[in-house]
Amino acid sequence: MQDTMLLGSEGIKKTILHGGTGEIPKFITGAKVTFHFRTQLCDDERTVIDDSKVVGTPMEIVIGNMFKLDIWETLLSSMRIGEVAEFWCDTTHTGVYPLVSKSMRRIAEGKDPVDWHVHTCGMANMFAYHSLGYDDLDELMKEPKPLYFVLELLKVQQPSEYNRESWALNDEERLKAVPVLHGQGNKLYKQGRYQEATQKYKEAVICIKNVQTKEKAWDVPWMKLEKMANTLTLNYCQCLLRMEEYYEVIEHTSDIINQHPGVVKAFYLRGKAHMEVWNEAEARQDFSRVLDLDPGMKKAVKKDLAVLNMRMEEKNQEDRDKYKAAPPPATLPCRRPRCPRIISSSSSCPASAPCGPSASSLWCTPSW
Repeated sequence: MQDTMLLGSEGIKKTILHGGTGEIPKFITGAKVTFHFRTQLCDDERTVIDDSKVVGTPMEIVIGNMFKLDIWETLLSSMRIGEVAEFWCDTTHTGVYPLVSKSMRRIAEGKDPVDWHVHTCGMANMFAYHSLGYDDLDELMKEPKPLYFVLELLKVQQPSEYNRESWALNDEERLKAVPVLHGQGNKLYKQGRYQEATQKYKEAVICIKNVQTKEKAWDVPWMKLEKMANTLTLNYCQCLLRMEEYYEVIEHTSDIINQHPGVVKAFYLRGKAHMEVWNEAEARQDFSRVLDLDPGMKKAVKKDLAVLNMRMEEKNQEDRDKYKAAPPPATLPCRRPRCPRIISSSSSCPASAPCGPSASSLWCTPSW
């Protein structure tokens, strides 16, 4: 272990735990950095908050790509390949860590790093719901604390040395990627490759949302991006309908309707999803709203209502057939002493009910 060193930035102390090899790599804009990290509190126990080695997947960031915890770029740029170093950072640099940690934990849980169908940025969501979904992160958000970051630099790839995924693009590149992804999704949809199409639409929405978070909500640039995202989300929902993921369709379309109650396609797709899960009243209500907003949809809605009527009649007939075929209720002897009666297994013989051959009761039936 080498002596503690002060980096150029105020409020940072570095201790090298294991030396690296070679020269310090070039951390130019667009370079992809792969590393392991462990985050700890500055308490006596050095409580571990996050550890990428426990998750089993190293962290990747792209230099200059507006990563929320930009202090990590500063820390990593002081390291050699294979080096392990501990950095103490004061609250000036750790205030946004809970937001970053939430995204990383969601990825580890197999979820999207952001709720991509939600229409506000991460910070706005935090204040809206008063929780990040993790108690320890909520506590850190309320009371920021100095943290230890133990980093192990694995590799640095220059922009020409790897294929850049959408998350690694800058805002201009993301917006250029959206129509390409949109077109690819449409082509896959026409080919019946719905699962692959959803990935293209979803990736395009995430590109838009990442740019949108930098705009002021409801301003013209924000609304333009919102319209693009809604179009792609509804295409995504069309794929989900084909894949019979009806409840997810209802979730996404309801989110759009709550924010933008004039989007006809959202009502139409939600109505079709309700129809598939036997929500007759909700389906009729959505189809009625479609006609209110766009009378030109009358022919399509009429066809869907005919299908709804047929499906509901089939279901009602199926329910009637099941009822007829159901066995009669089982009967059991009454447990009251000297009561010569039998009762339905779904009922009970109340203490106040009379017993005996001459007694008449709804609860007991003579056994002779």
